[in-house]
Amino acid sequence: MLGIREIQEIIPHRHPFLLIDCIEELNPGESAVAYKSVSYNEPFFAGHFPGEPVMPGVLIVEALAQTGAAAILSVEENKGKTAYFAAMDHVKFKKKVLPGDKLRLECRIVKQKGPMGIGSATATVDGKVAVTAELTFMISQAGGVA
Repeated sequence: MLGIREIQEIIPHRHPFLLIDCIEELNPGESAVAYKSVSYNEPFFAGHFPGEPVMPGVLIVEALAQTGAAAILSVEENKGKTAYFAAMDHVKFKKKVLPGDKLRLECRIVKQKGPMGIGSATATVDGKVAVTAELTFMISQAGGVA
């Protein structure tokens, strides 16, 4: 189990944009399973939506991307680099994510050629699919241009 400190050693994201709390499984270059405990205190709930708080779908996709980034950036030759979004395809939102939910985030790297790759990602709550997506990434030097 990797906690926040270990995650921050792998990916460059920091508060308030680090959207994963822990990594349960990590297979470098292949896959990762992470979790996000969705708290009512998240700042986005104040406006999304008043009276009916729902985690924004784009933030769930970002959490999935961070999970995939942990998998790809934990490979020795990618340490210290950044994984940028290149595309998001086949994104489907199937279930609302609400305060109190424990979001399970899974990303499997299905293809990589040079600095480009594709991850197959799924977010679930209590075993029910909330989001699925195909995420294309590009690896670049930290601070470099993607």
